[in-house]
Amino acid sequence: MKPLIVLLITFLIALFSLKITGGQYDVALAGRIAMAVMLVFTSIGHFAFTKGMEMMMPEFIPFKKAFVYFTGVLEIVFAIGLLLSNYHVITGWVMIAFFILLLPMNVYAAVRHVNHEKATYDGNGPTYLWFRVPLQILFILWTYFSAINYPF
Repeated sequence: MKPLIVLLITFLIALFSLKITGGQYDVALAGRIAMAVMLVFTSIGHFAFTKGMEMMMPEFIPFKKAFVYFTGVLEIVFAIGLLLSNYHVITGWVMIAFFILLLPMNVYAAVRHVNHEKATYDGNGPTYLWFRVPLQILFILWTYFSAINYPF
């Protein structure tokens, strides 16, 4: 829920700031700025809640801590790529693949009731997926329309 709030509030701030400074609304740029801020926000969780993030991964995945740190850094790289005019399209495509690849881990974590912030098994469980799956779809669509194919 927190990433969604960060995304939406940042989008509104960026949209109106771009209108004030540039004289027009730039929905695509505001969308990329919002996604970049959200990615930096979520990347912090990879460093602040490392143990809980490790618990979100199936047992067969090796080097869990390194993987958590790597994906945290990757989210920061994505945030930068979204803001660079020559790289936001390729960044968008890689991010969409990233979001698709992460969805099974979110399903796994929900089934195991992982609470990544407390590093416990008392999380919301499978009911969380009713929010998480649509949220993941929103992130994919948001990325597509703000970074790759912005019709507005």
